[in-house]
Amino acid sequence: MKYVYIYCEGQTEESFVNDVLYPYFSRMDIYVTPIIHKTKRTPTKAFKGGVSRYAPIKDELIKLCQDSNCIVTTMFDYYAMPDDTPSIDHQDIDIYKRVDFIENAVNEDIGCKNLLFNLVLHEFEALLFSEPQAFEHIANDRVVRQLQAIRNSAETPEHINNSAETAPSKRIQSVVNGYSKVRQGIIVAKYIGIDKMMSECKHFSAWIDKIVDFTV
Repeated sequence: MKYVYIYCEGQTEESFVNDVLYPYFSRMDIYVTPIIHKTKRTPTKAFKGGVSRYAPIKDELIKLCQDSNCIVTTMFDYYAMPDDTPSIDHQDIDIYKRVDFIENAVNEDIGCKNLLFNLVLHEFEALLFSEPQAFEHIANDRVVRQLQAIRNSAETPEHINNSAETAPSKRIQSVVNGYSKVRQGIIVAKYIGIDKMMSECKHFSAWIDKIVDFTV
């Protein structure tokens, strides 16, 4: 039996962990628990979601890693990571080599043996482009065709543009009227399924495999 904390960016990732990752991993006696990043705390309230500085992320990960019997990993959008993240400016023409370099830099900076730092390329919504046809459950055929055309324009879902204007979520919002990341995004993710996402998204697949193989 293996226990995994998945420190994540917001409610969308939390729902994805609970509704998609948990059923998949539990069949292997691996139990994942999402923990949303807290942007700040007051004596009476903690504010969740969003990333603005690396230091609070590091502090929280160190605290989580104090449970040496548990694996700690993350779901943070690559394109939205703070500018002070270790090696975030590293450049490589191969996006997979680039993000691996950054993840390793963060692991080294935090220095906890049970940490498996992970970035999502380029954000959660990219995974939904693994099978645009799944959007038929929340949208019409015209929308599905538009989303399929976006998918066809990129090498993989993880290569879809990461700018503030053309990130995967922005592209979905531009064609799906009133798109809700937490509600509709998770509906689509559940119809796609983790196996399809792994077959289409190399970095995501490698992360899932690392969790399965990781030993503390």
